[in-house]
Amino acid sequence: MSFSSETKAELCRVPIQKHCCALAEAYGILLYCNMFTADEIRIVTSSLLFAERLPKLFKRAFNVGFDCVPSTDIVGKQTLSITNREHIRQIFAAYGYEAKGILAHHVNLGAIEENCCKASFLRGVFLAGGSITNPSKSYHLELVTDHYNVSRETFSILLELGFSPKDASRGGNYVIYFKQSEAIEDFFTLIGAPVSAMDIMSAKVEKDMRNAVNRRVNCDSANADKIVLAAQDQLEAIRRIERTSGLDELPDKLREAALLRIANPEASLTDLAALAIPPVSKSCISHRLRRLTEYLG
Repeated sequence: MSFSSETKAELCRVPIQKHCCALAEAYGILLYCNMFTADEIRIVTSSLLFAERLPKLFKRAFNVGFDCVPSTDIVGKQTLSITNREHIRQIFAAYGYEAKGILAHHVNLGAIEENCCKASFLRGVFLAGGSITNPSKSYHLELVTDHYNVSRETFSILLELGFSPKDASRGGNYVIYFKQSEAIEDFFTLIGAPVSAMDIMSAKVEKDMRNAVNRRVNCDSANADKIVLAAQDQLEAIRRIERTSGLDELPDKLREAALLRIANPEASLTDLAALAIPPVSKSCISHRLRRLTEYLG
């Protein structure tokens, strides 16, 4: 099951209690579902839990049922529809619509005045028209509808609730989206999916830890490469001195540094400094090795 499906399954377990919130959730579903017209209401979903929730929700919100309900034996997409004109009229009237006069859908904000109803509305929006990527890969939540006004008004509701979403159009659809993990966490907490919000937090912590480890490994690898390159330069300088004048001609401290480097070709400056007799500072051994590389000009 995808992360998006798991989130919708969690939302479908939210109790259907207050009548006003049932109306609000159903409103979000209707405005973001496959068809919401005076002739037919049609909702298509791949979620068995969502298909099971819808009749209970519509019974609580409108006291009407679906004319077509899929069998629980059906695997894959489920289609629920209402074609009864009187039932459709009741549903439109619940939101202040005249079924015959609808040319373009709008969100009747009077139907979702309370914050609990706004949260329920957005839950319905996500159930019918929402999706989210797996947070272990990226953070991207979308709410998609083919109604321009509905998308703009949903955008305004989100702004009113303190969110800062982005929007776009794509192939005749209108998209509201979030790409920040914190905003998605807050959105899911608001609409009733705290477990999914926690999963996003956990995925973020895991990714941050993995990135920190990778940065540390890369940094250590880069430092190791620098040590190896510097040691090679020092060894080449020491060999030149050995071929020309010989190490015995070097001052005692430089000769000691040269012998330490020959004996420990991959050691860091810190390690070489500790091996000196007596031990010296890192800057001291660095100075001696630099003098060796410059010894013959």
